[in-house]
Amino acid sequence: MLLGTMSLALGITLVVLSIILHEIAHGFIADKLGDPTARLAGRLTLNPFVHIDPIGSVALPGLLALTHSPFLLGWAKPVPYNPYNLNARKWGLPLQFGEALVGIAGPLTNVLLAIIFGSLLRYSGDLGLSATLVDALVLATMANLVLAIFNLIPLPPLDGSKVLSSILPTGMRLMYQRFEQRMYSFGPFGLLMVGLIAIYLLWPILSKLVLFLFTLIVAG
Repeated sequence: MLLGTMSLALGITLVVLSIILHEIAHGFIADKLGDPTARLAGRLTLNPFVHIDPIGSVALPGLLALTHSPFLLGWAKPVPYNPYNLNARKWGLPLQFGEALVGIAGPLTNVLLAIIFGSLLRYSGDLGLSATLVDALVLATMANLVLAIFNLIPLPPLDGSKVLSSILPTGMRLMYQRFEQRMYSFGPFGLLMVGLIAIYLLWPILSKLVLFLFTLIVAG
């Protein structure tokens, strides 16, 4: 889909906001589970300047959108948290589920945003939305679905790795966590590397899933 300048700018703005809310969700749940690290670091705020990563929040999404990439990805500065402060027992879950809850909060936020943007699209005629806004909402809805599904892939440093780690037997969990630490040592380049490999291998399947979910939300 070829977007006009205004639609593209508005769409990218919505995507960047979605990426920021993804990170805030991590810190919010961590805070609710007993870890105030993100809150004390000033990261539970909608102020974009404390969250934006120049490459992951601006350059990469912008480049992918401008080149009409079939997918749109990005990231914000990771929200800090201390896993040793997390107490999943507050919510009646085993202690090791703390990081899983923090991890899954981001993708679930993207799912919620996709439903909100998609619902606006579904009733765009009744709401009298302009063609510019409709095009931007299509981009934002698709991007949030991609972000949610992509981040749930159980490979570090993606959020899905925290979910997988929490359900593994103790011995396997320790081995997997050592693997996670090695991946984290690569920083954002590790995320980009995992992302490119996952997209290259899984995009034919992921794209069909994204299109299915998009149609389900928008058309019912």
